[in-house]
Amino acid sequence: MPHPVPYAVTYAVVPYAPGAGPSAWPEGLRRIARPEVLERWGAVDRTPHAPRLLAVPGDGGWAAAALVTARPGTAYAKIVDAVGDVPAAARAVVAYAEEQGLVQVVWEGWTVSGEDAAAAGFAPLRPPLPGGTDEPVGPRTGYVRWTAGEGVAEPAYYRQSTHFSCGAVTALLAQVRAGVVRPEALGREAELTLWRDATNFPACEPVGLGVAVRRRWPSSSVEVFLDTEEPVLLDHLDGDEREWRAVLQRASRAEADRLGVPVHGRRLSLAELREAVEAPGRCRHVLLLVSLATMQGFDVPHWVLCHGAVPGAVVVEDPWFNTAAGETWVDAHLLPVADASLDAMSLFGGEVRVRGAVLIDGA
Repeated sequence: MPHPVPYAVTYAVVPYAPGAGPSAWPEGLRRIARPEVLERWGAVDRTPHAPRLLAVPGDGGWAAAALVTARPGTAYAKIVDAVGDVPAAARAVVAYAEEQGLVQVVWEGWTVSGEDAAAAGFAPLRPPLPGGTDEPVGPRTGYVRWTAGEGVAEPAYYRQSTHFSCGAVTALLAQVRAGVVRPEALGREAELTLWRDATNFPACEPVGLGVAVRRRWPSSSVEVFLDTEEPVLLDHLDGDEREWRAVLQRASRAEADRLGVPVHGRRLSLAELREAVEAPGRCRHVLLLVSLATMQGFDVPHWVLCHGAVPGAVVVEDPWFNTAAGETWVDAHLLPVADASLDAMSLFGGEVRVRGAVLIDGA
């Protein structure tokens, strides 16, 4: 049923059938959307992100529509494109986001102009830093509108160039935001050099990552939180493959003690995490180890950078996104993750779930 919304716009949520082809799309959509836009919409399987159409009715058909998606477990909605009466489509999406309790709407800049985005209350996002691969990152522009709170200061975005260097990239992004590293210095060489110093082959475990950060930037205050003394991220290994990595983790703990890096044998609470990134006058960041099971559908450990908070959500930078599901850098940048979701996804391991975090204070 159509929903009355605060902007004198009525809209309907229409199921989107990916892969069905243009002939299966509603006639109202085909009348207002250019063929190349519909072709791009159907070029990937967006099913993991619950794609839906928000349609604004007009005289004898649709006046406007927007394709909207979002990662599961998050607190945002993404406009892939708005067609027809673009301002009306944008108003409908913002109203929908507010009704759903979402804190943010982002807009991929495939077809929208900066002027139209600004008129709808959206601010331009900083373009991503050049990455270390030739894989496209999506549109050159993107836009954001916060629906809860005042938003957070925007850091630079950089996409990791390998499947295993997320820990190094989040540390580098934290130091770029703190002014310790120049943005132009962030590239594949910097990424892989720090990864080589931090890796447990191929993953970066919390203590090793914290030690690598302290060695690289001795003036930065670093603390590690890990509520186990056992080796971590080794559940998929056994025998000698597990043991030699465990030796390296014990060596990292010894190095942390030598360098004066505190390793707290307890879980960093969500309240403590929020307090850290919200501290006024401080430039504090939390590198947090999460499982991608909720957001991407596979239980793989992954580092994200927590750098701000808004009511009900922590704002992170995710250095990886899934192009096969239609994601672009706009999904992974300034990403608000609902508190309860982040609390759940930041537990990893086997039968005993633990949390790993590295707190960097750049103040």
